Amino acid sequence: MILSSFFAALRQMTDPRFRNVLLMGIGLTLLLLIGMCFGFVWLVGLLVGDQTTLPLIGEVTWLDDVASWGTGLMVAVLSIFLMVPVASAITSMFLDTVAQAVEDVHYPGLGQAQSVPIVDALRDTLGFLGVLILANIFALVLYVLFAPAAPLIFWGLNGFLLGREYFTLAAIRRVGRQKAKQLRSKHVFKIWAAGFLMAVPLSVPLLNLVIPILGAATFTHLFHRLAPLAPSGQTSPNP
Repeated sequence: MILSSFFAALRQMTDPRFRNVLLMGIGLTLLLLIGMCFGFVWLVGLLVGDQTTLPLIGEVTWLDDVASWGTGLMVAVLSIFLMVPVASAITSMFLDTVAQAVEDVHYPGLGQAQSVPIVDALRDTLGFLGVLILANIFALVLYVLFAPAAPLIFWGLNGFLLGREYFTLAAIRRVGRQKAKQLRSKHVFKIWAAGFLMAVPLSVPLLNLVIPILGAATFTHLFHRLAPLAPSGQTSPNP
């Protein structure tokens, strides 16, 4: 079921709607990270000031430039590591388009899905981004303590988080938030296994930027196979 969902999603990756979401997510991510970099440079320069007096040296006028560009360089390097989680979170705001594209091709006749209010979508996106970053920061300790198993820890942790996020996104459109949670709890191990499959390519540069699109499409298929919907859009009594 998981592999068939994955390959069905993979065959649809050339869909123009998939491509548009990918480009939009990457573009907004780059704008955000570039803006953050310049914002930090400006803030540090403002806080340090044009002139500073240092012990033994006296008054200097170049410290703000050193501090600003040093901070900018640090933020730029940090942005490389933040690119994937930030792109994943921002792209998740537009993954409803991906799910709809999958349903239009593979599950026609279901009717219009429930639209998630923009406030809820933004809240879910920020929550997912925060959890994703914090969980991976805390996992650094495990990577050091259990270095040989670091890849498995990374894939297992992010697989759980991605599976949870993308299944909920696919399910909530059709059955609501409460029912989506129930289905997620019922099929937790299948969802985790599918998320693990999504997490493995996260360590491959460039390919990891496609994972939100591929994940949303895969979990849309997985949702419809775990909880088939009648033509009216309601869950079948015998999924």
